[in-house]
Amino acid sequence: MGIALLEGLGMLVSMSPSNWLDDWLPEGGGESGLDKVLGWLHLGRVPALVLLLLFLCGYTVFGYSLQMVAQGFMGTYLPAWLAGLLAVPAGLATVRGLGALVAHIIPRDETSAVSEQTLLGRVGVVVAGAARRGLAAQARVKDAHGRTHYLMVEPDVDDEVFEEGAQVLLVRKLGAFYRCIANPHPGLL
Repeated sequence: MGIALLEGLGMLVSMSPSNWLDDWLPEGGGESGLDKVLGWLHLGRVPALVLLLLFLCGYTVFGYSLQMVAQGFMGTYLPAWLAGLLAVPAGLATVRGLGALVAHIIPRDETSAVSEQTLLGRVGVVVAGAARRGLAAQARVKDAHGRTHYLMVEPDVDDEVFEEGAQVLLVRKLGAFYRCIANPHPGLL
């Protein structure tokens, strides 16, 4: 209830505590030990507030269950510090298990869409037609994410012609067409 109240008050003043928490925590995805632990807990794939609630849920359910079992077997409850310490792995296991399910449900904010200008300087291959000035041909180009794009290309120099299979370097965009030159470094493809 306290987290919901805090989140509601934060929204009234246009400052979401959960967004602040997500921005404050490291992204993960690196090779250090901390990055691997954070990735194991799905931090960065699931909002931190959701992971916190999953941890608290698992921690609470296991802690109460542990105390009830201890009361049944020993006739007394475990010391609070011991029960709290024993419930931490259960909370982390809940985050790991249910966090994976939540990660599949929550939509991703990131996209791999690229702007037309990011394709400039990329090498492509003419795949359909012959490119002449005034007569575009289709070329296949890969973006920074490895996705293939098919675009219309024309030579940048008036008397050049690029037949099917020719490697071209995209140098500028004019309207719907890309202007290209012969690939000066065939090893770039």
